[in-house]
Amino acid sequence: MKVLMLGWELPPHNSGGLGVVCYHLCKALSKRDVSIDFILPYSADHNIDFMKVTAATPHDVAYVMKMMSTYDSYKFVGEDGRIEWRDITDQQKLYEIAVSQIVAEQEYDIIHAHDWLTFRAALRAKEVTGCPIIAHVHSVESDRAGGHYGNPLVHDIEEVMCHMADRIVAVSDYTRQAIVRDYGIPASKVDVVYNCLAHDDLMAFDQTDENTHRYLTTLQNQGWKVVGSVGRLTVMKGLPNLLRAIKLVVERQPKTMFLIVGNGDQYLELIQMAADLGIAKNVLFTGFLRGKAWRDAFSVADLFVMPSISEPFGLVAIEAIAYGSPTLVSKQSGVTEVMHSTLKVDFWDVNEMASQIIAAVRDEPLRKELHKGATKELESLTWQNAADQMIGLYNRQLAVGAAA
Repeated sequence: MKVLMLGWELPPHNSGGLGVVCYHLCKALSKRDVSIDFILPYSADHNIDFMKVTAATPHDVAYVMKMMSTYDSYKFVGEDGRIEWRDITDQQKLYEIAVSQIVAEQEYDIIHAHDWLTFRAALRAKEVTGCPIIAHVHSVESDRAGGHYGNPLVHDIEEVMCHMADRIVAVSDYTRQAIVRDYGIPASKVDVVYNCLAHDDLMAFDQTDENTHRYLTTLQNQGWKVVGSVGRLTVMKGLPNLLRAIKLVVERQPKTMFLIVGNGDQYLELIQMAADLGIAKNVLFTGFLRGKAWRDAFSVADLFVMPSISEPFGLVAIEAIAYGSPTLVSKQSGVTEVMHSTLKVDFWDVNEMASQIIAAVRDEPLRKELHKGATKELESLTWQNAADQMIGLYNRQLAVGAAA
C-alpha cells in the first residue's frame, strides 16, 4: 500500500506535538509494509530512513527558516540572495501547488492529511489522483481559540474538509464530538485513533543521569516540591488559570516551585502576569526546550499539571508519566479517555486546581500510587496498535472504493 502523507512538521524541526505524532505513526506504519511519501512545506534534514520525505518548496529557494508558531511568517532565502516573508496563507498556497505537481507524477492508494494546514493541498491531490482522503484531525479551530469560534478562514477550511473527506480520524472521542458539534458531521463518519507512547525511545533514556535543572534538585534537597507544566504558551493551554492557582498554592505551601516549559504568543504576557500576582519568585519560565533538558523537566517534577481549556488529546501528559511524574489534567482533554490514574479538574476551577496541587505535593504515597497506575495504563498504548487501526481504516476505505 502506498500512502501520500501530508503534514506540516516533523521532529526535530517541530513546534509541538503534531510533528511527534506524525513521526511515530509513520514509523509504525512502515513496519507494516506501508510505503509513505511524506510531503513537508519546508526543507530540513530529518535523518529519516523509514519513509520518503519531500520538501514542497519553490525550486529556487535554498533555505526555509521554520518559526516556532503555526501562524508565524516564513523566511524564504532564494539562491540569488533575495529574502521574502510569506504569511501562513501564502505558505499554504505554495504547498498546495507543489503537492499537486508532485502527485501528478506518482501513484497512490490513500491520501492521509494531518490538520487544517494540509487540507487544501489534500483536496487538490484528490482532484489530481482520484484517491480517497483520510483527514486526521488533531484539533479543531474552537480548541485553538480557547472555546471560541476562532479564525473564520481556518474554520471554513476545516468545515469543507470534514464534509469532503472520505473518512475522518480524530485523536479522541472528545475531538470527535467537537467535529460533530462544530461542523455538522455524522459521528459515524469519524474514527478515533488515540495518540500513543513511543516506548522504544524511552528505553534509550537514562534517568540516572544528573538532571539538567540542578537548581531545582537542590531546592528539592532542601524540602521544596516542584510542579511542572510543558506545552505551547497559547490561549488553549489555560496557563493564566494555572498562574492564579499558583498564587493560592504559594500562600498555603510556600516551598513549591513551578517550572513552566514552552514558548508561544502568551510568553511575555504570562511572565508579566506572574509578576503582577506576586509569584514571580516561585515560577520559572524556561522557554522552548528539546532533548535531555525537555525530558528532565518531566523527571524533576513531583507533579505535572496540564490546565488546558480544550485539549484534543494531551500527548504531553503521557510523556510526563513516562518520564516519572504523576499528573493533574483538565477534564476538558481527550487523554482522560485512556488515562484514569490521574487527578482531574475543570480548567476554570482555580480553587480546586490549587487544592489538588497542594494535596499532591504534600502526599508522597498518593503521587506514587497515581504514577504506578498510570504507568500500567500506558503499556497497551503503543504506536503499533495505532498503526494497525489505521491500516484497517485504509483497507475498509479502499474496499468501499472498489465496490463503488
